[in-house]
Amino acid sequence: MAEFKHLDALLQGFVDGGLPGCALQITQRGKTIYEGYFGYADVENKVPVTKDSLFRLASMSKLPLYTTAMILYERGKYILTEPVSKYLPEWEHLKRYEHLPNGDLKVVDCERPMLISDILSMKCGLPYCNSPAYSPDPTVQSMQECMKPLWEKGKYSVQEHIAAMSKAVLQYEPGTHWSYGFSSEITAALIEKVCDKPINDVFQELLFDPLGMNNTRNKFFEGAQERLVKMYRRKEDNSLELMDSPFDRGHLPETETGWGRLFSNVNDYSKLIGMLSNGGEFDGVKIMGRKTIDTMRANGLDAEMLNDFESDGAPYNYGYGYGVRTLIDKARGNHNGSLGSFGWTGGFGTWCEADPEDAVSIVYMHNQSPNMELYYHHHVRNVAYGCLE
Repeated sequence: MAEFKHLDALLQGFVDGGLPGCALQITQRGKTIYEGYFGYADVENKVPVTKDSLFRLASMSKLPLYTTAMILYERGKYILTEPVSKYLPEWEHLKRYEHLPNGDLKVVDCERPMLISDILSMKCGLPYCNSPAYSPDPTVQSMQECMKPLWEKGKYSVQEHIAAMSKAVLQYEPGTHWSYGFSSEITAALIEKVCDKPINDVFQELLFDPLGMNNTRNKFFEGAQERLVKMYRRKEDNSLELMDSPFDRGHLPETETGWGRLFSNVNDYSKLIGMLSNGGEFDGVKIMGRKTIDTMRANGLDAEMLNDFESDGAPYNYGYGYGVRTLIDKARGNHNGSLGSFGWTGGFGTWCEADPEDAVSIVYMHNQSPNMELYYHHHVRNVAYGCLE
């Protein structure tokens, strides 16, 4: 079997091969069984990656979001079959594009409401729209028109963001396809409505404080900006150059542009993933129910939606539940973990997976563009699972 020294060699090999720096933590039943830090947080100044180094989570910010949503679900704040418009009334009368036989598009009324289950499973019909740059997608163009006033304003809340985007024309009937995108923003707005407080305050109350996640935030706290690893672009000749990340501006206290992404470190994030892998319990405290986690990680995609998921770049051994991808076929994906293991990735190179069968959590982080996740994450995954008894 693999040994933890093989993980050391693998991660050092990543750095020797050009990765600026990385961190990895593995826990089992709440206890750390591996922790490693390699390379540099700041290559130019030779500042090493340490346990205090902070990484941009990008889309891995969604696990705290959807975990919070599922905690509220099991506390009776809403049911999954309710329409989103019950809590966000502006989402009641929705329109979508219909593709005509001659290739034209027609705008028609949606036949059924958008349900809470749709936004938790990325089936709302809206992709991402992060800039006014040209897109051939008519739905993105519609979203851009909705966003113009907010972009011109320069500062807007989650609720303003959601209200503006409710006028966009959907790609498809809600619940009929899978597409990665704006579902998370609607979910954040739903959480704010049912809790009557800002999303970051809800994170603090339901997750960060109970789990002791003192380094996971949306806004920079004292010393956090200096601890954030530098963001690098990997060039074709394998050299690195510093790059600007728009997410960093979103962490400034004075910035407000809807639901902001998070930063964290492997130790903090392992508390969350460890809890999810350990039946909802962390350090003797019950955070959420085991059966709720089972619901969260259950694949909810049919054959057509699985094709949507794979076409979006997802590894073909995973399905998708509520805010997480979930392992449904070990053989197709050459995966040596357990069926039902679940997690997500971030666009700058972070990755996590919770394995409830063995109560194992794996949290890996680097920040680089392109992130080359299919290379780095699969190597880490295979060696990490190979080390387990």
